[in-house]
Amino acid sequence: MIDRFIGCGTLNIDIICPLYNAETYIRTLHASLLKQVQVNINNIFYILTESSDETEQILKTEGIQYEKIQKKDFSHSLVREKKAFASRADILVFISQDIVIKDENWLYELVKPILEEEAQATYSRQITKFNNIEKYTREKNYPKESKIKTKKDIAVFGLHTFFFSDAASAVKRDIFVKLQGYDGKNLPINEDMYFAYKLIMNDYCIKYCAESVVEHSHNFSLKELYQRYKLTGQFFKENDYIDAYGTTSSGGGLALYVLRRALKDFNIKVLIRYPFDMAARLFGMRAGKK
Repeated sequence: MIDRFIGCGTLNIDIICPLYNAETYIRTLHASLLKQVQVNINNIFYILTESSDETEQILKTEGIQYEKIQKKDFSHSLVREKKAFASRADILVFISQDIVIKDENWLYELVKPILEEEAQATYSRQITKFNNIEKYTREKNYPKESKIKTKKDIAVFGLHTFFFSDAASAVKRDIFVKLQGYDGKNLPINEDMYFAYKLIMNDYCIKYCAESVVEHSHNFSLKELYQRYKLTGQFFKENDYIDAYGTTSSGGGLALYVLRRALKDFNIKVLIRYPFDMAARLFGMRAGKK
């Protein structure tokens, strides 16, 4: 348990964050979590996969509690699920090590809809520091307006109804347990969408909270992007009932949005990268689905 409660929220929160080679993130991330107001943080669970950098030494020096696991035991879904099932908090918050939190109200804005019983799960708006293709994909996937998604919205949003990111998300713990989390599956990617599908199809609500903002930036190489989408394709192959809601149309819509925005901004760097980037995504997805 951390040293003190923060703020005056009525429900307590456990934060779950896997770590791997996180030496450039951990100090800033932990400090920003401790600065959050109007919420009761019960525990911050860091799960450190054995690393090759100084993450563990930093954790020890700073007196930050953590659990260490071997590389062979890491799983995006199972590591989170194990800690979630062991939690006794009212709300579970999942974050990734590379988010940057600049607002002391980030967490309150994320859990507020749960506190007010407006939704059972929420996720933050993500922005990027880079002026690359991710800038436009973030704009499309994380708009400036908040919205609540329910089963009724499937006809309108299709696959995007299940869009949900555990880079910065929250869920009522009892609901997570009731729905059996990730069903004990070792999911290498999209564990957040897997659970979001279960939430929506069981008549729960997910709220996208545009007021809860984190900076989450990537600059993937084409090879990294291909491998990422190959894993995504494998996910949809193994969970084809989710794929049936339109991965192709969803991907096509995103690609068109990126092109239009890059042309509008006359973003030469993005326009040069664009055909190769989209090809890496497309062929990676196809390879994964084979």
